[in-house]
Amino acid sequence: MALFGSKKTENGPEGSLLPAHVGIIMDGNGRWAKKRGLPRKAGHVEGAKTFRKITRYCSEIGIKYLTVYAFSTENWKRPADEVGALMKLFKSYLEEAITDFKDDDIVVRFIGDKSGFSRELRELMDENEECSRDREGMVLNIAMNYGSRDEIIRAVKTISRKVRDGELSEDDITEALISDCLYTAGQPDPDLIIRPSGEYRISNFMLWQSAYTEFVIMNKLWPDFKTSDMDEALRVYAQRNRRYGGV
Repeated sequence: MALFGSKKTENGPEGSLLPAHVGIIMDGNGRWAKKRGLPRKAGHVEGAKTFRKITRYCSEIGIKYLTVYAFSTENWKRPADEVGALMKLFKSYLEEAITDFKDDDIVVRFIGDKSGFSRELRELMDENEECSRDREGMVLNIAMNYGSRDEIIRAVKTISRKVRDGELSEDDITEALISDCLYTAGQPDPDLIIRPSGEYRISNFMLWQSAYTEFVIMNKLWPDFKTSDMDEALRVYAQRNRRYGGV
């Protein structure tokens, strides 16, 4: 199995075995700020800069799908001032992204329950998706108000309604059908999920989709995450022997 070299080519690090789909749990913004005696919102601002940098890098090296965990269904439990600061940051980012990513061949999608956000944020999400719809490059899934248990419950309800209405029978319920009812329908399951910050938790992120995903935990807070850290995670992934339950 090929490992990463130090030289990068147009399609990624030389000699690489790139995953098609990478997930990133962008963790550690608050701790980054606390270590520096700054308010937590300062960490989120720095984390947003890292997000832009890593997104572009993944696109440049040939990753086909990138899913980033931006705001979970549980994050509403945080202090009101922090949630309010995050909503302002999201608004600023979404406004900038319409022009900021206009020259990047990146398709932007938002996964999660959009109804939890203000009308203004929902409209900005829709505008970002519409502006990027016809691009042919990397698909960027931004998980906002996303929780995998909630996602699975929604899929079960969708299937239940179809069974009730006679559109499906119990025998029609398969793994493929459930996958088709998730936010990531039509996309491959993530090959690799990266979690910076050193925490060993999945945090309700892509539970169904990650059944055979490789995980790389990195002891670095998200605002400090660099393209070289991305390369290191990909090197680790390239050395894994993925057996999918076989031998």
